[in-house]
Amino acid sequence: MFRTGPRNLITDVAGLRVGNVADARLKSGVTVVLCDEPAVAGIQVLGGAPGTRETDLLEPQNSIATIHAVVLSGGSAFGLDAASGVQAALREKDIGVEVGGFRVPIVPAAILFDLRNGGDKDWGRYPPYRELGYEAVQTATADFAIGTAGAGTGALTSGLKGGLGSASTVLDSGVAIGALAAVNPTGSVTVGRSRHFWAAPFEIGDEFGGLGYPVQMPKDARKILLKYRDRRVGGQEDGANTTIAVIATDAVLTKAAAKRLAISAHDGFARAIWPTHTPADGDLVFALATGRSGIELSADAAIDLFAAAGATMARAISRGVHAATPADGDLFPVWSSR
Repeated sequence: MFRTGPRNLITDVAGLRVGNVADARLKSGVTVVLCDEPAVAGIQVLGGAPGTRETDLLEPQNSIATIHAVVLSGGSAFGLDAASGVQAALREKDIGVEVGGFRVPIVPAAILFDLRNGGDKDWGRYPPYRELGYEAVQTATADFAIGTAGAGTGALTSGLKGGLGSASTVLDSGVAIGALAAVNPTGSVTVGRSRHFWAAPFEIGDEFGGLGYPVQMPKDARKILLKYRDRRVGGQEDGANTTIAVIATDAVLTKAAAKRLAISAHDGFARAIWPTHTPADGDLVFALATGRSGIELSADAAIDLFAAAGATMARAISRGVHAATPADGDLFPVWSSR
């Protein structure tokens, strides 16, 4: 049986802190995961419309071994500026790879599309995301808000507000695994228009309502409910969605194993969202291994870790939607209104 860590957040993985910053007028925000020491990292992209920065270096065959932070941001491609703000904040703290006498913070980033969510995007010449990224570093701590927070501030799903979700699992070996997701998919996280979450089999306690599956599946359970068509505000657009996430562990992993962890975490997308990994989603998962437990996994223990990755991610996605709160100008209702 899986059990949660003490916070049920990604920061139950030793060596990580999370910072959130949001702009209510903009209906957008930034989330940063900071590594107390450089962490081994990987990535897997399965959506058809990703927006990323500094992700090629994460592939196992490339030479950078560890990174210093990961950024999740709203704002579509404009939000990639958030990584510059995070880099600036880390450079002030003398954090980064030393190259020719300079410190270069390694900060991969990904964005989601939240431009059409009712927020005021008339920001003038330059978007505000660089400054939001800088501020997010200053707020980083082990305890942080989920729901309508950080990169999930302006997120939408099919028919409901999305949000920022997180969850953790502690394995019998003592290894911790945590997930963080900014949930803004084309599809739905609930079974049709019901209150029940697709990820119900993986729920621990009542962390997203404790409702389980419906006694009888609703007739719309298999219907593809695309979020913008629901509101009749235009047809579906390429890149107008995306769930971006981080899976992390305190186990000792190689870069290749970190990539495998990211791949496994995508199973959580498939368990929590219908449909997922569409051409209109930029779905991706970053993986981080802090190594703080000192535990190197056997073959059998690795299977447990990768299984837990999918389950923990599914829970994080559901928790992000479950925790969303209403705000002025919202296009969609929150889960609690059902």
